[in-house]
Amino acid sequence: MDDKLTIFIAVTAAAVVLQMLILAGMYFAIRKLASQVTTVTEEVKSQALPLLQEGKQLQAQVKRIMETSSPKLELVLDNAAAISTTAHAGLGRLENTVNDILDRARLQVIRADEMVTRALDQVEDTTSRVAHTVTSPVKHATGIVQGIGTGLGAYFGSKRARERGPADEMFI
Repeated sequence: MDDKLTIFIAVTAAAVVLQMLILAGMYFAIRKLASQVTTVTEEVKSQALPLLQEGKQLQAQVKRIMETSSPKLELVLDNAAAISTTAHAGLGRLENTVNDILDRARLQVIRADEMVTRALDQVEDTTSRVAHTVTSPVKHATGIVQGIGTGLGAYFGSKRARERGPADEMFI
């Protein structure tokens, strides 16, 4: 059992020594890092303080500009609002005018359609009257001519029938 105890103590001692070396390395690394941080901090202070001073001066200038231009900005915004209101009212009037023009144009289209329809109806009525006026006498004349032709045909046909005899009539 002594051997095991000796091995245990040796391993523990080695672990403690290793831990001591790691802690020493960490100490030196942190010390080096601290010196670098101190250097960087002093550089930032030396460069940032003048910038902050310039920033304060710039801030004062911006504040003065804002104070002097604030009334002008308000005037510009008021004018923009007035222009917007005027434009809105003008657009309303324009919309009413356009709607009125469209309504009048629709009425004129309806009137023109009615006029064209009446004119076409009159043309159709006139055409049918002319056709009736022209064709009616032609039909009467044709009827008279046919009547005369039939009468003459009957007259001359009965005369021929008498000359031919009754046998010829049966042939037809």
